[in-house]
Amino acid sequence: MTLLEQIVRDKRGELDKTKAARPLKDLQARIKALPKPIGFGEALKKDGFGIIAEIKKKSPSMSEMIPANIDEAAGAYRDSRIVKAVSILTDWKYFGMAIEDLQRLKGEIGKPVLRKDFMLDEYQVWEARAFGADAILLMACVLNTDEMRRLSDLAMQLGMDVLFECHSTTEIAMIPPTAQIYGINSREFKTGRTSFRYRASRMIGKLKLFGHFGMRDFSTDLAVFEQLIGALPKPAIKVAESGLKPTGIAGVRNIGFDCALIGTALLKSPQGVRRTLELFSDALNPENAVG
Repeated sequence: MTLLEQIVRDKRGELDKTKAARPLKDLQARIKALPKPIGFGEALKKDGFGIIAEIKKKSPSMSEMIPANIDEAAGAYRDSRIVKAVSILTDWKYFGMAIEDLQRLKGEIGKPVLRKDFMLDEYQVWEARAFGADAILLMACVLNTDEMRRLSDLAMQLGMDVLFECHSTTEIAMIPPTAQIYGINSREFKTGRTSFRYRASRMIGKLKLFGHFGMRDFSTDLAVFEQLIGALPKPAIKVAESGLKPTGIAGVRNIGFDCALIGTALLKSPQGVRRTLELFSDALNPENAVG
């Protein structure tokens, strides 16, 4: 069984328990009292290239993030001009965070928030809106075209935007024609738990070598960005996801992406989140770099 298959199986089991503990009618009642979502796609298009900065406590491939960086993240993202929106993981077992964290962090940050999770069911879309999400992530490696269309239609009815995540031209072709925001993810989620790439990534994460010696997650392939961007619709908002550090951010912008989703490079950085955001900003605007 691949890592992705294991995660999806576990998610379906969790969903049954969540639905029983928090009925759909309760979520719908919560939504009635909420303000309208903040425009996620609108924020990504404004003022040039920027970052969707991520918050998670751990990941399957890179193990635990640095606790001090997690604590620093919300304030740093709020204050940073380069951060246009925030991605918040809401999978407890594999990423260490829950939907309640999304609600709390949105209040602290005050920017559009993406619920990043393995979305399988309409219930999760209602749940995302009920806890304050402005957008959701739908993954073409998890859902078929009809499922993505159904979940995205509901999200848009609730006022949320949708980021569609793809890993290949086949997955790009699966995306519903209503899509406006495409993400190209360079991480190979279908890697098996026994593969060299997966085990090497885990080792790097546990030894905290990422960032110290310039080593990257072995389950990413940065060349994917350049290979796939030409397959995306020209009017689409284009997001580069996973595997990016300051040294590569300008190149991603230069080949045509509108923004980049960045998590591990910030949350495992020994220099801290604020300083690492400055490094990303300096890489995009070298004339403004200091020292």
